[in-house]
Amino acid sequence: MRIDAHHHLWTLARGDYGWLTSDLAPIYRDFHLTDLAPLLAKARIDGTILVQAAPTEAETIFLLDIAEAADAVRGVVGWVDFDAGDAARRIDALAARKLLVGLRPMVQDIADDDWLLKPELVPLLAAMATHGLVFDALVLPRHVPRLVQVVDRHPDLQFVLDHCAKPQLASGNIAAWKDDVALLAQRPNIVCKLSGLVTEAAPHWRFDDLREAVDHVVFCFGPTRLIWGSDWPVVNLAGGYERWLAAAETLLADLSADQKADVFGRNAARVYLGQRGRRVD
Repeated sequence: MRIDAHHHLWTLARGDYGWLTSDLAPIYRDFHLTDLAPLLAKARIDGTILVQAAPTEAETIFLLDIAEAADAVRGVVGWVDFDAGDAARRIDALAARKLLVGLRPMVQDIADDDWLLKPELVPLLAAMATHGLVFDALVLPRHVPRLVQVVDRHPDLQFVLDHCAKPQLASGNIAAWKDDVALLAQRPNIVCKLSGLVTEAAPHWRFDDLREAVDHVVFCFGPTRLIWGSDWPVVNLAGGYERWLAAAETLLADLSADQKADVFGRNAARVYLGQRGRRVD
C-alpha cells in the first residue's frame, strides 16, 4: 500500500490560479490524471490525495468531481473561505462530499501573519474536527510559532504540516526553523508531510542538500508521523517526480521496511482516510 499524499491537477482556463503564471513555464499548462498515471505506475503508488491549488470553493468542487470518477484518488484536501460570514455552513456543505478529507487555507499567501490566531477561526476548526476533516497547514517558517498555538487550541483536530513548513534550504538559514519545528512536533495531533523540499533547495540540488532537513523531521516526528507526497506537478520545477522520490527513498534508507511502509502509505491512510475518503486495501 503506497500513497502519494500530495499532488495537484489543474486546468488553466478555469482562471482561479492567481499564482500560476507563464513565468513558471514547466508547469504553466493543464495537468490531468492521465499525465500522472504513468508516474504512479512506475512508483507503484496505489492511491493519492488530491490537494487544492486555488483559493476558491469552485476549484474544490472541480477536484471532488474528478476524484469521484477516479479510483486512484482516495481523497481531496480542498479550500473554503474561512473569512466568509457563513463559513461554518460552507464547511458543512463541503463535508457532505465523502471524498473531502481536509481543508487547506493558503496561509503562505495571506498578508496577515497572525491570521491563524483569529478568534473567528476557533468554531470553524471545531467544525472541521466534528466532520473528521484534516487541517493542512500550508505555512512558511515564520508561521510555525503561531501554528503551535493553534494546534494547542484544537487537540481534537488532526493537523498536517505541509512541505515541512518550507525551510529555506537554498540559503541554509534553517536554524530557527529547526527549533520551531521541534517544538511543533511535541504536539501529538500534528504530522509532517515530507514534500515540497526540492523547490526550496538551490537549483541543481543534490540528495545531500536535503539531508539535514529530512533527518530533522524524522528525528522530531518519527516514522509514524511522517507522510510522503510528491507535490506534483510543482515538483517539475525542481527535478521532477522520479528524482524527488529517489531522493526520499535514499534519505530514508536507514528506516526499517515497516517504517518505510508507514511513511510511504500507512500514515497517510490513517490520517486522511481513517474517517473519510476511499479505503486503501
